[in-house]
Amino acid sequence: MKILLIASNIARTPYPVYPLGMGMIAGALTNAGHAVAQFDFLQHDMSLDAITTAVTEEEPDIIGISIRNIDNTNMMNEQHYIGIVKGIVDRIRNHTSAKVILGGSAFSILPDAVLTATGADYGVIGEGEQIIVDFVNNAANGIYPNKKIITTEQSLQGTDIISAQYDRQVLDFYLQNGHVGNVQTKRGCPYSCIYCSYPSLEGKKIRVRDPKAVLQDMQSLIDDHGAKMIFFTDSVFNDRTGKYRALLQLMKKEKISIPWSGFITPDKLNEHDVELMKETGLIAAEMGSDAASDTTLAGLGKSFRFADIAKYNDLFAQYEIAIAHYYMFGGPGETKETVKEGIKNIISLKNSVSFMFMGIRILPDTKLQALACQKGIITPEQDLFDPVYYIEPGLDEKWLEENLLEGFKPYRHCIFPPDALEASAQFLHKMGHDGLLWDMLIPGKNKRKRKKDE
Repeated sequence: MKILLIASNIARTPYPVYPLGMGMIAGALTNAGHAVAQFDFLQHDMSLDAITTAVTEEEPDIIGISIRNIDNTNMMNEQHYIGIVKGIVDRIRNHTSAKVILGGSAFSILPDAVLTATGADYGVIGEGEQIIVDFVNNAANGIYPNKKIITTEQSLQGTDIISAQYDRQVLDFYLQNGHVGNVQTKRGCPYSCIYCSYPSLEGKKIRVRDPKAVLQDMQSLIDDHGAKMIFFTDSVFNDRTGKYRALLQLMKKEKISIPWSGFITPDKLNEHDVELMKETGLIAAEMGSDAASDTTLAGLGKSFRFADIAKYNDLFAQYEIAIAHYYMFGGPGETKETVKEGIKNIISLKNSVSFMFMGIRILPDTKLQALACQKGIITPEQDLFDPVYYIEPGLDEKWLEENLLEGFKPYRHCIFPPDALEASAQFLHKMGHDGLLWDMLIPGKNKRKRKKDE
């Protein structure tokens, strides 16, 4: 069968991200013998006319749409994305009777609401590689499921997670906007952060891909596509099991050293780990610090405290590795005193950039949802399709916003609101600057030259 896959994500903050999930579904369908075309909505300037062209030219039997986010989780500048998906579905309906099936993390979080809002035919919850192949194989014989929402209790083993099928035109667009190629090394998250949906989406058990397969993905991005930086998209790169070390050791053995980045947690790291990361090319790490005082870290279910954040921040600084921290103010236990303490703590960190959010987006099936119900912020029946943000009762929102703006205003490496750099980042990428760009804000750091000037 002929399948058209569409990546619907339009978010650019803090930088454009290649639609890796679409690539993995494309790989699974191609391996099963189906013809697959990939289309990226952001690459085509969010043009519905481009959707029309793709549908009429490809004449697909089935169309899959990947949805990365429900909204941008930024209460300071809310952007809602499901309406965009509805517009895509509506345009498709005008030109083909092909069945439309939804997938991606956003669909898995709110499947019933998203399916109803978009008017698609079917949706996949969870890992879609095997589900979509079964769906298409059955559709080829005229068999379609009775239920519109399809799920499975089985999870892929790490060695069964295949490489993404990178579409050259789509990848070229993302490489032109930063030269960063994405690779996944594992799935699963063993942590218990009260606001996070990762454990329900990927499970709490770490499932690691074969390091040799990961290395092949990296070499393909570098040699075949010209990627100049790799971003590991795992929910946490340095998993507490330490299995990430096998990949780093293989990179060292094969003498693969390319600038790379990923999500790092301040948990169970030592100097040898950081030294190995640096040796294999780590130039910048994104740390899920999440809160800036011990009280609010405990309230979020974190296993570390701010002293750990500062310790690892300084350790990375010793190796000249830039760090981006992400903080959420207003969480459980937040008071005026912890806000002031948090601002002071963040400003004290060296060799880092910090992005601040106000409020925490409440997602279904999280401990934060239960807590918000308990405190009367939401009701148990609320579907959370429209974003609701947790701000600790008794903490005035206006006061919080004013103090965050005033507290971080003098510091260019402390970003609030968190999307304040979006337009600047787009401009710098168009001017030829490579990489993540936020590291250019670190005080005292030499500015990188544009690639074409080097």
